[in-house]
Amino acid sequence: MRESKKCIIVDDEPAAHYVLANYIKQNPQLELVFQGYNGIEAMDYLRENPVDLMFLDINMPEISGMELLKILPTHPKTILTTAYSEFALESYDYGVIDYLLKPIYFPRFLKAVDRFFGAESAKAKTEETVINSVSVKVDGYFMDIELDQLLFAQSFGNYVKLHTIKRTYLASITTSEFEKCLPEKNFMRIHKSYIVALDKIETTDKDFVIIKNEKLPIGITYKRELSDRLKK
Repeated sequence: MRESKKCIIVDDEPAAHYVLANYIKQNPQLELVFQGYNGIEAMDYLRENPVDLMFLDINMPEISGMELLKILPTHPKTILTTAYSEFALESYDYGVIDYLLKPIYFPRFLKAVDRFFGAESAKAKTEETVINSVSVKVDGYFMDIELDQLLFAQSFGNYVKLHTIKRTYLASITTSEFEKCLPEKNFMRIHKSYIVALDKIETTDKDFVIIKNEKLPIGITYKRELSDRLKK
């Protein structure tokens, strides 16, 4: 069976939430983790939480679905939901997986979800290639951070401090966005504010790890996973 994927619904219509939540509940491959009723709620959630799939309405007050996709520096795979079709072509410029017209029928929903999982399978094959660096924006310019030089990443508002062997960079990216760029087997979030390179950990305690004389806290929800990862 495929691994369960985290998804969210962003729509200003309660009726749309009811339909989509019911469809998602019938699909064990999807886990509904958040329901937002406007773009601001969605942005706040996505800044701090990794999500695999977003069901996004286009016509919402204040920030439309299309505007939300333009604003977010990175966003989950997206299936648009709307009663109108005039934005279909533009939407595919933002990596949209599919476009569901309301009222949404269950067979069409399943087809869109299957298309999402097909894209995820293709992505997994691509990610088998070794990732050696991550490109981030520092002082207005993109630069490559060599992952074998990265010690740990530290949250700093909507920025991330990247502590490398030689120096520290302030990158214009959120912690959650940066976490998505890292190979899971080499890096792990140990606290809401810290992601560490597992092979750079020098000492561990029940409440912290030490990397290059820096004592970094371990969040209570990450302790067991970190212990298991370090035993391997």
